[in-house]
Amino acid sequence: MQFISSVEQLENIYGTSPSPASLVKEVDHIADIYAQFIQSSPFVGLATVADEGIDCSPRGDQPGFVRIHDEKTLIMPDRRGNNRIDSLRNIVRDPRTSFMFLIPGSHTVLRANGQARITTDETLLHSFEVDGKAPRSAIVLRVDRVYFQCARALMRSHMWDVAHHVDPKTLPTAGQVLAALTQGEVGGQKYDDEWLGRAKKTMW
Repeated sequence: MQFISSVEQLENIYGTSPSPASLVKEVDHIADIYAQFIQSSPFVGLATVADEGIDCSPRGDQPGFVRIHDEKTLIMPDRRGNNRIDSLRNIVRDPRTSFMFLIPGSHTVLRANGQARITTDETLLHSFEVDGKAPRSAIVLRVDRVYFQCARALMRSHMWDVAHHVDPKTLPTAGQVLAALTQGEVGGQKYDDEWLGRAKKTMW
């Protein structure tokens, strides 16, 4: 197997002249036209990086859960999760962060790249309360670049086409995965049976 080892090799394959549309779509702020996508999105891929490693974490909530504070600032509440804090740890060590917004039914993906920080400001966190529960922290992203992605990836994947959806019953459950990786010490049927009830109690 051969590998690319230089930018020059890449440019020989792909060329060095992106289409005009791929360049003019990138701006350094949250344009009003882009705000519409952010306010409609219930799902974000959160990408972070640090010397210790990289992370890409799924984040989901009600549409518009990422708040537009101003044209240069986005705020994402950190809802309940598994407490690994991989993404948050990375942000503290290296602020370079990217939000990738997905909207069910739309082939347009929006990217916002910039520098992030973690805040525990009580007033801000209480403003994100759901069912009386506030997040323990929030991610504040200072935007450097915002742009939409080519729709081909979602079109090729048939992401929103129900006819192409995978039946979850054909895939291992979380309990089965844990049991397989721990020789049955963790997970199993009991984990799966209790999961939905546990999730409902710890959603926020």
